[in-house]
Amino acid sequence: MADFTADPGGRVKGITTVKPIVYGNVARYFGKKRDEDGHTHQWTVYVKPYRNEDMSTYVKKIHFKLHESYANQNRVVSKPPYEVTETGWGEFEIIIKIFFHDPNERPVTLYHLLKLFQSETDIMLGKKNLVSEYYDELIFQDPSAMMQQLLTSSRPLTLGPHKHETDFEEKKEKTLNSVIAAKNKIRYEISELNERLKHSKESIQKFKDEIAKLESQDEEIVAKMEM
Repeated sequence: MADFTADPGGRVKGITTVKPIVYGNVARYFGKKRDEDGHTHQWTVYVKPYRNEDMSTYVKKIHFKLHESYANQNRVVSKPPYEVTETGWGEFEIIIKIFFHDPNERPVTLYHLLKLFQSETDIMLGKKNLVSEYYDELIFQDPSAMMQQLLTSSRPLTLGPHKHETDFEEKKEKTLNSVIAAKNKIRYEISELNERLKHSKESIQKFKDEIAKLESQDEEIVAKMEM
């Protein structure tokens, strides 16, 4: 068992706490441009816990920085759900900054490219939401004693089932299978190349032997002619 001790600065040595999160956006097409502003989509950008827990136990606020064309491009959310809903017509990068209750813990910055457009028919027609979300982890290495207490005292976020738009376990399995398939393909190609290399070396040696044999025969002929 690890030995957890607090150093003079208040850090808990020898412990790492990981908090999985999901961040991204959903968007829906209006079906046409709005007459008043030309906007085509409604979208929501968010940060969520991967597991069913209340992040406000350790998260003080989350800052979403939108495109400068919005009247108020800096949006601060101090309690769940950590999300911002807006309308617009274009894609842009959103800077997400997560601040913690313990001021000794440095904020974490995420970058998300707002996604509005996709080629799937139901999404293009506005019958289905577009989803662009990602799994990530907040890693606290040797946290302060205060932060460690906050990290271990989070409450359930909801009473019902806790789901995400994306099935990350299925995505993980598919990705793992793809990696395994790619590795197997590479191994096969390496084996094929090694075999071809082996045959090439054998052919080169065969040609060298033939050349040496011919050179030897030429030398014998020259020697006989000089006798």
